[in-house]
Amino acid sequence: MSAEPELIELRELAPVGRTGPGRTRLERANALRIAPCTSRNPARQQVPGRGHRFQPAGPATHTWCDLCGDFIWGVVRKGLQCAHCKFTCHYRCRALVCLDCCGPRDLGWDPALERDTNVDEPVEWETPDLSQAEIEQKIKEYNGQINSNLFMSLNKDGSYTGFIKVQLKLVRPVSVPSSKKPPSLQDARRGSGRSTAVRRRTSFYLPKDTIKHLHVLSRTRAREVIEALLRKFLVVDDPRKFALFERAERHGQVYFRKLSDDEQPLRLRLLAGPSEKALSFVLKENDSGEVNWDAFSMPELHNFLRILQREEEEHLRQILQKYSRCRQKIQEALHACPLG
Repeated sequence: MSAEPELIELRELAPVGRTGPGRTRLERANALRIAPCTSRNPARQQVPGRGHRFQPAGPATHTWCDLCGDFIWGVVRKGLQCAHCKFTCHYRCRALVCLDCCGPRDLGWDPALERDTNVDEPVEWETPDLSQAEIEQKIKEYNGQINSNLFMSLNKDGSYTGFIKVQLKLVRPVSVPSSKKPPSLQDARRGSGRSTAVRRRTSFYLPKDTIKHLHVLSRTRAREVIEALLRKFLVVDDPRKFALFERAERHGQVYFRKLSDDEQPLRLRLLAGPSEKALSFVLKENDSGEVNWDAFSMPELHNFLRILQREEEEHLRQILQKYSRCRQKIQEALHACPLG
């Protein structure tokens, strides 16, 4: 990994024809735009993956298959997960897994010091509404505290631009297209996360502690940050498989809180200041166990209902068959007993 931080600029951030101090600083920092690239596509493996120890996933597992990318849905038959590397897939996809198990991934976490919270729990740092004068003062204070050229800049329309650093701590693998044509960002926003050109996928593990810098607007949402990171790595997994977390160190303990889709990371960065201990951003798997059903389309929800009905019918058939066999054994034992 290069010692120089790689900077990513979200494509839609700068309106056409507008120039300003923020734009000049970004060019001086040699920020990169998110663009298609095929050099990262690993060679497709042709042999079954070795070393996995798959077992039924827990009842709280609501996620996307690491092989085919489809949502794993069910009540009884949830899917399979490797006990070592956490590779998660459908039962039907198990025989098609080509990625070797990497074993337990040490991502530098200390469970004794870390505590997960969710978007509904109160946190110590609040996000008050600031006046324009307060925003300008905050930006001056922020720029005076940093020792790099990753400044924040106030725009004429009242918004501001700046940089956020995101650390990728992904336990499970990510998928990239085997074909040369990557998916568009619009495909990801439509919710499927996949296009017909990327039905063939290959998986790999991102390097430990991968870090990316993004140049964003104050109104850029957490979901857009996730989509930008996936686009940078050509990842075709559904963006809903991932979540952006804020990390803070307080009183010797590390706190994580999952950001909602509409929260604005740069605004949080400005309010917390440049200290990484006060606030940093981490991309992790969205394995909270909760399902945001509003994020699915009507056809997807109808399909889930059909899957649920088939699973219920199959489960009832197995239960009735089990009781029928037991009843038959008892009746055979009764007939075998001598009279009297």
